[in-house]
Amino acid sequence: MTKNTAAYRRLTRKLTIENLWLYVLSLLKKEPVYGYEIREKIEKRFGFKPGKVTCYIVLHKLESEGLIASKKIDEESGGPQRKYYVLTAKGERALQKAKSFLKRLAQEL
Repeated sequence: MTKNTAAYRRLTRKLTIENLWLYVLSLLKKEPVYGYEIREKIEKRFGFKPGKVTCYIVLHKLESEGLIASKKIDEESGGPQRKYYVLTAKGERALQKAKSFLKRLAQEL
């Protein structure tokens, strides 16, 4: 088994944790998600697990930029309300622009 180089480890960090907003927007494109489940959904779908606090910081920044919005929804089981995040039209455009950029970049590499 080949050990990953430092350069490769930097690349994966830059393309995952340091661009967590891409993964969050991608998840929210499919369905509303509450903050606590973001980490697990990212790990399941994309194969890495960001820190808990990191996810909440990214959610706050995305919401303040207008890329996502939050709404409180009552749980079906009669439990407390949860704050769910949804993708806005502005967020959908930002995600599409980022995906187009990454596709062009990958083609050039």
